[in-house]
Amino acid sequence: MLICVTNRKLCNDNFINRVELIAKGRPHGIMLREKDLTISEYESLALKIKEICYENKVRLIINKNINTALKLNIPSIHLSLSDLRTYKDKIIQFDSVGASIHSVNEAIQAEKLGATYLVAGHIYETNCKKGVPPRGLNFLKEVCDTTSIPIFAIGGITNERKNDVIKTGASGMCIMSEVMTCENVVDYVKSFDD
Repeated sequence: MLICVTNRKLCNDNFINRVELIAKGRPHGIMLREKDLTISEYESLALKIKEICYENKVRLIINKNINTALKLNIPSIHLSLSDLRTYKDKIIQFDSVGASIHSVNEAIQAEKLGATYLVAGHIYETNCKKGVPPRGLNFLKEVCDTTSIPIFAIGGITNERKNDVIKTGASGMCIMSEVMTCENVVDYVKSFDD
């Protein structure tokens, strides 16, 4: 399963068009990240992306902005571990609650707090985390072996690495850079179903 994470700053073409192409490839979900936007800008963008996702039957995952997700009636949210603690009383309103984790201990905590899936990373070297050593496949396997909810790997994941990721027990992966920059977006997204 593939979750495509947005970053319009990496996108060299029209961002909305790229999201439409990603959705046509039918990933497991599209996570609307865009951390630099104001709440009103994020909300406006989320409305457009929600329509695209709905038309293509793709899950839209709101990153961090829990009040936007509630306001727009979007049932999937992704939070940091600290936000998961802060909003533990609100997460019951969502069908899908993801949490970013960076250690086995964080994975255990997030599952206990009610996360329904985890994003573990970063697994490989990535430009998004320049100079920060990757945690690697052994870390990913340990997280998968310790928890009972789906785990998605993030960080430096490519099509060539997907089989190694899945062998750890991960349910899927999250990709940002390649999905924001690749040619033939629909085919690229579909290739992760192979």
